[in-house]
Amino acid sequence: MTYRFIQLLLLLILTSTTYAATWNNPYDADKVGQDVLFTSFSAPPKHLDPVISYSSNEWGIISQIYEPPLQYNYLKRPYVLEPLTLKTMPTVRYLDAQGHEVDKNSDAVVYSEYRLDLRDDIRYQPHPSFVKTGQWGLLYGQLSEADLEKIHTLDDFAKTDSRNLVAADYAYAIKRMAVRQYHSPILDTMTDYIVGLDEFSQKISKIAKQKKQANQPLDLRDYQISGVKIIDDYTLTIKLKGRYPQFLYWLSMNFFAPIPWEADLFYQQQGLIKKNLTLNWFPIGTGAYMLVENNPNKRMRLVANPNFHRELYPRITAEQAKSFGIPAELLKDQDKPLPFIKEVIYSLEKESIPFWNKFLQGYYDASGISSEAFDQAVQVSSTGDMGLTQEMQDKGIQLRGSVQPSVYYKAFNMVDPVVGGYSESAKKLRQAISIAMNDEEHISIFTNERGIPAQGPIPPGIFGYEEGKLGTNTVVYDWKNGKRERKPLSVAKKLLAEAGYPNGISAKTGKPLALYYDTPASGPDDRAELDWLRKQFSKLGIQLIIRATDYNRFQDKVRNGKTQIFGWGWNADYPDPENFLFLLYGGNAVVNTNGSGINSSNYQNPEFDKLFEQMKTMENSPERLEIIRKMIKIAREDSPWMWGWHPKSLALIHDWYSNVWPNAMANNTLKYKRIDPQLRVQKQQEWNQPITLPLILFIAFILLMIYPLYRAYQSRQIAVIKPAATGGTR
Repeated sequence: MTYRFIQLLLLLILTSTTYAATWNNPYDADKVGQDVLFTSFSAPPKHLDPVISYSSNEWGIISQIYEPPLQYNYLKRPYVLEPLTLKTMPTVRYLDAQGHEVDKNSDAVVYSEYRLDLRDDIRYQPHPSFVKTGQWGLLYGQLSEADLEKIHTLDDFAKTDSRNLVAADYAYAIKRMAVRQYHSPILDTMTDYIVGLDEFSQKISKIAKQKKQANQPLDLRDYQISGVKIIDDYTLTIKLKGRYPQFLYWLSMNFFAPIPWEADLFYQQQGLIKKNLTLNWFPIGTGAYMLVENNPNKRMRLVANPNFHRELYPRITAEQAKSFGIPAELLKDQDKPLPFIKEVIYSLEKESIPFWNKFLQGYYDASGISSEAFDQAVQVSSTGDMGLTQEMQDKGIQLRGSVQPSVYYKAFNMVDPVVGGYSESAKKLRQAISIAMNDEEHISIFTNERGIPAQGPIPPGIFGYEEGKLGTNTVVYDWKNGKRERKPLSVAKKLLAEAGYPNGISAKTGKPLALYYDTPASGPDDRAELDWLRKQFSKLGIQLIIRATDYNRFQDKVRNGKTQIFGWGWNADYPDPENFLFLLYGGNAVVNTNGSGINSSNYQNPEFDKLFEQMKTMENSPERLEIIRKMIKIAREDSPWMWGWHPKSLALIHDWYSNVWPNAMANNTLKYKRIDPQLRVQKQQEWNQPITLPLILFIAFILLMIYPLYRAYQSRQIAVIKPAATGGTR
């Protein structure tokens, strides 16, 4: 018995060592070694309905499912739009007031009409809403109480079907956008451009209210927008007011993703809404993936859409790849059909440390870099260049980074009597502070070098941004020995004296200059940054007084023009200079728009505004670039902002995860990426070998303790049996 017991224990030890990778693998056994991407989410997405959703964590999901008409080329830079569900890029006709076609540069242009010609080979993912009875009836369109008792997920429907994407689905999406009760964040913007949308929105919102009161579904097929015309099954036109070339960028966003009427009516059933089976929870699209599991307390799961249309990995030339800085390995899959990854599992990870440890164990395929893990992952050279630590290199981990199309800046309120205004003294005060504000130091201390100092409002990757000497803000920097150098503090002090504040003392009153910085920041992590900010002003002898409030109060102060200096930021909605320069356009000043404007600094320069109105509807060209240069020069001189910095995103990827290329504008990028599951399993086993010696020693100790007891037990049994045996022979 003892011998067999020892054999069993040794067998268990050997077996557990052989299958070490399964000891702490957080995934189901059937996923190990499969073509699955393992990633995470820290907060559950609230809205997966494309008419509502506008958060990055939500778009990270729905952009894999929905397909608006256009997308960004995955590899090319600057960002380039290309057809997604269209045969070609939209064509545009320019019309006069009578609807006659005119030259696009004509003063008679009143409308621009965009024609969208759809591909005829695009089909929706399988879904129960498409199952028909007869030609138009929906099999699951009027579920009874008995039906609903058996339904808990979409998998509980016995049948699914599909159909082709048609032009009416895009028109239907725009109609849903117009329903006020759906709270589309871009409705007010689009009513300024799409002909008839405002009138339609007012009408359909009243109808939607009546339908809800009567407990009836809202079928938008019965109503039309005058500026949106369905020419045939695969052709749609959208008429805009005036010229608006940026409309193409909007056509790449999920707000313009198609919505089939069948799904809209299917999901309006109250019985399904009560079970949380809604368009907001289970989207339906034509994209590369479909959502098959949505458990916000555990995981979300995408699988490849079996009906996905033919799309190939993008092709670019070697010369283009070199100019874009694209590694050669990203080109090996050119012209191969997408998608490569068959399933994506998003697991809930609320804390960064456990996520980071699982990434190092190989159980997540990619990771961002938190502040806690930065020193372990990245080493920064004396010149500011970033590279991986030896530990990361030894694991074969790769670093991917890019400057984001964003800007974080500190703004002067231009209507403030002290820091605002357009006099020479006011401009010199702002210029002096801008020089003293050492953004390079801020980036180094508070962002681990993850950013570059801004030279103006336009970030890299956007038309109008320029590198080198030509793109340097000469108010704040000098160009020396082929690089930028911030002007010395002596220049800032000279400007401050010329502004009427020598050494920070008012020449008029003899009192020290005190300025106010408004911020919602108040936590312990914010204090170090606010202390640093005070020091930047104190270098000029200026006292900075921090006015911290809650975020809602802070927003109210900004909207009402009651701030003096404050920090703000902007992320690109679309990669066009207009999307950044409009932050300084006088017509958008909050004091001119009852607080609804996006020009929070209230900057108003007539010359800048005139150039903006000329530039905003132009196509990218040398003429447009020249106007942008003039605008930026004016803004630099006026200095309504301390220009701040453009953030840089960094990501780590394991060497089995390929085709990963940063693209800040595109969100539908999963279809381009690839996993080598065999290499992943190999590395997981290598990195997660259990330490069995303590277990062996523990078992040996137990055996040593048991053996004497067992021997004593055997001896006792022999002693008992022997007399009994002797008595039996008498």
